[in-house]
Amino acid sequence: MRLTRCLLRQRGLKLECAEPPHVPAGTLRHSHLNTSMSGLNASLGYFLGIVGVSAVGRVLVTRWRPRWTFLTEFIAAFALSACRLEVDTIAEVGQWAGALGPDVAITMLFISITVHGIIMQGVSGNPSVTLMGLLQKDTGAVAAVLSVAAQLLGAYVALLVTGKYWQMELTDMHMIKNMMMSECSTSLKVPPLQGVFAEALGALTFHMVYLVLKSRSQLLRIPIFAVLLTLIAYAGNNYTSGYVNPSLAYAMTFTCPGHTLLAYSLVYWLGPLIGMTLALFLSLGNIPLLFSRNLLYSKKARFRVPKGKTSEDKTS
Repeated sequence: MRLTRCLLRQRGLKLECAEPPHVPAGTLRHSHLNTSMSGLNASLGYFLGIVGVSAVGRVLVTRWRPRWTFLTEFIAAFALSACRLEVDTIAEVGQWAGALGPDVAITMLFISITVHGIIMQGVSGNPSVTLMGLLQKDTGAVAAVLSVAAQLLGAYVALLVTGKYWQMELTDMHMIKNMMMSECSTSLKVPPLQGVFAEALGALTFHMVYLVLKSRSQLLRIPIFAVLLTLIAYAGNNYTSGYVNPSLAYAMTFTCPGHTLLAYSLVYWLGPLIGMTLALFLSLGNIPLLFSRNLLYSKKARFRVPKGKTSEDKTS
């Protein structure tokens, strides 16, 4: 059976499709496998490079500037955004340009989140987590502002570095992604109001689990968070992509046409902040930075203390 596939030719900004000459089916299968492996190998090399640089940077900052926590937030946001951009490339064009199916993208997303959790223990790279620390009075205002700024800068640098990597066009998948850079597809596939609700719901789920597992060991937290964030991303794929992370969303979709900056900000900033604040309130019954009165849970003792005998009981 003669197979027809699309050959992309770059002519200015126009992509054209042409029918290739007939080749034997066995040759096509062999070529298909080679394309798949070359694309996957390039992506794995990219992931290893990002992880290596981030791990070295984390060690150096921890050793030489342990009090500059905002630098570790920069590294965490950079690593998270850079890896997610490549995962998005696999999901978006890998299936038909690199012979990499959706299962590969989901697997790579889970692995990247797991590795990120291992090398960035105690650092989130997520502005909503940082602001939750501020609301809990665990983080000072200046430290929170510096951390959020560093996270946004890390996401921006990740976008630049990944763009340079795509420009190298190591595989057909990356060549096509490089052509699509200026016209990337938006992650916001629903109206802004619905997007706010979707991000808030995802953030509520994530932060509730985060608060429940806050005092647990990293051995338990890391795989649970990796599974949870992967499921949120999968469930939100047709809505907002379920980033639940404003800095990550900035790198992934804020530069894409389709919506205004205000719409993106409402969905990917307001949504996670609403979900985070609601999770904190449901968990503690208050917002320590705003009010200390517990509106949900009483402070009565869990067990009653037995009362001593009265004088009447003793005489009877």
